[in-house]
Amino acid sequence: MLAEEVAMGVARFAGATWLGLGIASVAGMSAARAVDAGLLGYQGAWLLEGRDCAEVYSSGGKVTAFKKPVDIFAPAFMVSGKRLRTPMASCQIKSVRPAGDRQVLLLNCANSVAGNEVRVLMAPSQNGALRRYYSDQDPTGVAYRRCS
Repeated sequence: MLAEEVAMGVARFAGATWLGLGIASVAGMSAARAVDAGLLGYQGAWLLEGRDCAEVYSSGGKVTAFKKPVDIFAPAFMVSGKRLRTPMASCQIKSVRPAGDRQVLLLNCANSVAGNEVRVLMAPSQNGALRRYYSDQDPTGVAYRRCS
């Protein structure tokens, strides 16, 4: 799961356990201007299929955020512009490159303890979901559905 893998990568790098980050908005930049064409299908709040969006996210008008208290183990992430946030980390999306029928997202992730570069394999599905793959050899991956 994306949230757990980002957290595990950063935890291994830091060698420590850490607390989740608060969610902050990207100030002064509209999401539409910050989005590369390769990121258009990723914008929004995502949750592992089979989970209830209302258990993880709260919505206040146009803004979606992780529900307080934040479940740091929730298999969820939000993409806004070139930022990807999990319950425990905030990432800048450095690049999106095609890799066959998938895309490789290269992320610079940080939490309150450390930073780490993370490579993520994803592909939009026909049904509007995203599929996250654990490796180049993973034939099925796991599906995330959009909550917002």
